[in-house]
Amino acid sequence: MTQRRIVIAGTGSGVGKTTLTIGLMAALKKHGLVVQGFKCGPDYIDPSYHTAVTGRVSRNLDSWMFNESRLLDIFTHGSKGADISVIEGVMGFYDGKNPETNEGSTAEISMITKSPVLLVVNCASMARSAAAIVKGFQSFAEGPNIVGVIANKVGSEGHYHLVKKAIEQECKIPVIGYLKRELDIEIPERHLGLIPSMERGELDGFFEQLATLVSETVDINHLLEISVAKTLSQGSTTLFKEQKEPIVKIAVAKDTAFNFYYPENLEIMESKGMEIVYFSPLADEEVPQGVNGLYIGGGFPEEFADKLALNERTRSSVKQAIESGMPTLAECGGFMYLTESIETTDNNKYEMVGVIPGTVQMQTRLAALGYREITGQNSNFLLGDLQAKGHEFHYSTYQSSGATPYAYETTGMRGVKREGYLTHNLVAGYTHFHFASCPEMVDNWITKCLEHKGGKSL
Repeated sequence: MTQRRIVIAGTGSGVGKTTLTIGLMAALKKHGLVVQGFKCGPDYIDPSYHTAVTGRVSRNLDSWMFNESRLLDIFTHGSKGADISVIEGVMGFYDGKNPETNEGSTAEISMITKSPVLLVVNCASMARSAAAIVKGFQSFAEGPNIVGVIANKVGSEGHYHLVKKAIEQECKIPVIGYLKRELDIEIPERHLGLIPSMERGELDGFFEQLATLVSETVDINHLLEISVAKTLSQGSTTLFKEQKEPIVKIAVAKDTAFNFYYPENLEIMESKGMEIVYFSPLADEEVPQGVNGLYIGGGFPEEFADKLALNERTRSSVKQAIESGMPTLAECGGFMYLTESIETTDNNKYEMVGVIPGTVQMQTRLAALGYREITGQNSNFLLGDLQAKGHEFHYSTYQSSGATPYAYETTGMRGVKREGYLTHNLVAGYTHFHFASCPEMVDNWITKCLEHKGGKSL
């Protein structure tokens, strides 16, 4: 069976990868194809667009957080049943964790997955020079397979043909289309209300319009020709085994305020015997009855702080569950929700759950961004002596009102720091985990859940 996949790579951030990727996905789907989306690196927002366009859950591919076999496991698992996989790159093609290597870059992921690469080049204010840029990317490293180019932000069709002629002559690869500088369409705000508006179908018109625009100036048939790829062999082991008979039940907070969950995290939990029951803090729903554990992921609690503060039934049930010893993981937005209060950038303070002493202050500047190697602190039941990987991305700071029993020690680009909070059987902090980097975390969680309900350990 012919395998088709393509990496949409950029010469740098801001060249238009996301707009083009969404447009190509929409156009391919309009052609009657089953499309699977992927995103390089840690990201929750772009995959939500992919999921809305394709109707299939988009997944993250990260060559720093996972080894090669695990990355391929996630890729082959996600690609099952798809006619073509479209992998959106991150930053510039060769940008990753290390400026001296391809580690964690889109280029490395393209090589691991043996995927052809379509390079997006911002051609504003240049013609022949675009060929020099493409040639530099071609010759920079051996291994990546750049098979075509999209000229983005061209001024006119005439401008496009100048760029196309120069690149095809000098680089010997096809330029299969372009997008104009003025697209007459703006990508919707990638922040508030994104998930629910997609779920209600409110962005369907935008996707349809983008599919039409892309189909007019990009040769979709040529894209299908260059996306034919080498067959990937399926590894002997997989994280995605058949679901076990449930051993424990776990409540997962999921709504507009809390929706940053890697799909693999939830699938690994289920495959190991966790039955997931969802509830909505925004709808003032209590922690479901009969659950043995609790997971509150990231999201935008600060944007709904007024509603979350009013929903006393949820706050009370979450506090009671944690204080009763329910094994709980709270990541970033979930961690913020469990503090005493969140103060927004307009200086309004809203009362939160209050199980973690201290307050959260929102700020307009990014407080933390980057990969993290994570080890547990102070008898962290999730990690024990294990090490996991994840990332931080937040615009807030936490001020403790007393001594802090830290949950983690994290290592990032700027060194080692301690962060988070441990109390009862709660593990909370700003760090987002990817369970595929350390699936044993889930085994530890199940063991603690069984202890809490008086069952037997694994």
